[in-house]
Amino acid sequence: MQKDAVGSVEQKIFTVSQITDKIKVLLENSFPFIWVTGQVSNFSSPMSGHYYFSLKDENAQISAVMFRGQNRRLTFEPADGMAVVGLGRISLYKPRGTYQIIFEFIEPKGIGALQVAFEQLKAKLADEGLFEAHRKKPLPFLPQRIALITSPTGAVLHDILKIARRRFENLQFLLVPVKVQGSGAVQDIVQAIDLVNKHGAVEVAIIARGGGSLEDLQAFNSEAVARAIAGSGIPIVSAVGHETDYTIADFVADYRAPTPSTAAEIVIPEKRFLLRQSETLQKAMQLRMASCVHHGKSELLHISKYLIDPIKKIQDFRLRCDDITGQLIHSFNSLIRRHREMMMWRRELLDRSSPKSQLDGLIEHVRHVKSRLKAEIHSSIQQQNYKHNMLTASLRTLSPLAVLDRGYSITRTIPDKKVVKSHEQVDYGRSLEILLAKGSLEVTVNKKMD
Repeated sequence: MQKDAVGSVEQKIFTVSQITDKIKVLLENSFPFIWVTGQVSNFSSPMSGHYYFSLKDENAQISAVMFRGQNRRLTFEPADGMAVVGLGRISLYKPRGTYQIIFEFIEPKGIGALQVAFEQLKAKLADEGLFEAHRKKPLPFLPQRIALITSPTGAVLHDILKIARRRFENLQFLLVPVKVQGSGAVQDIVQAIDLVNKHGAVEVAIIARGGGSLEDLQAFNSEAVARAIAGSGIPIVSAVGHETDYTIADFVADYRAPTPSTAAEIVIPEKRFLLRQSETLQKAMQLRMASCVHHGKSELLHISKYLIDPIKKIQDFRLRCDDITGQLIHSFNSLIRRHREMMMWRRELLDRSSPKSQLDGLIEHVRHVKSRLKAEIHSSIQQQNYKHNMLTASLRTLSPLAVLDRGYSITRTIPDKKVVKSHEQVDYGRSLEILLAKGSLEVTVNKKMD
């Protein structure tokens, strides 16, 4: 306790930690667990796995956190702008002195969490390309072993087997019993897909169950089942629910059947139809073969007419060989003779093209060219001198100074020095400059005459 400035009243002084602790206890005791609704903003999820975000409405906002142990139970992931409703408790974070709400549970407002999870997973897998048509595996034409991944107690199994017996009696089925909803269903389906892939003899698998609510079909909307289907080495037909029910498994599977019964009809061809088609093809093949045999016989008879006795053929080849041998000998002798004549001609040409004789000819040619060049240069110089003298004389004749020497003059205005060619260019009293052969005159216009 301490006295104040007056000295009459004593008061307690709190530290920051003490007052923060009291506010923290007050908040947590006043709001142990409350339901809060608002819009998510500034959502983040660091390496710790916790969710941090703000919850706001039109007038205020509050910091919020959801720890990893709680958010692992969510079937969707919050995002900025999403309206949610959640259960949490108010707390105060001492290091920053701010209050926040710690959520134990949240769900989307106005739309079910399962639907949000469905859309988020669908968008995620679509971005990864798991729904693309190019990765879908084709179904076998006539599978001998078919795996049925379904509940062993439901009507789906009996419907598929009934249709199978009607369409094709002697096919083999491998039943892989699984839970199709509830706890453990996802793990059962994933293990079943892995089992049929390891089995080796299965050619196609049908995943089937009857219709139900979104909660009932949740196992087929899980990421684990979707990735197991996408990673399957054998084709998988998804036959989950009714015609209007769509699951993530439908989008990932190699083929989506609107109902389990339709899946059986898609996978199993009708034996009666195949038999009729086989008979039609057999008859067509027999007709084709008969036509080919008949055509072959005709061709054989036609070709046999042109066959030659092998002994005669060999004799003809021997004569032909002797003839060709004689032609080759004659051709070689002619070739040798031509080459010998060519070699002699080239020897004579080489003698005539001796370097010494060529050098003498070139020396004489150089002398002749040198003499002609001197003459051409001398003639060119004389012509250029004559042209120079003529041009000099013409230049002197046309020079303005020569004109002035003959008694003519040039009249120009003062001060712009423009040459006067007409009396109309000047006025009375205008000063003019007259250029003479020697010197110049400055005059004034007193009279103009035409």
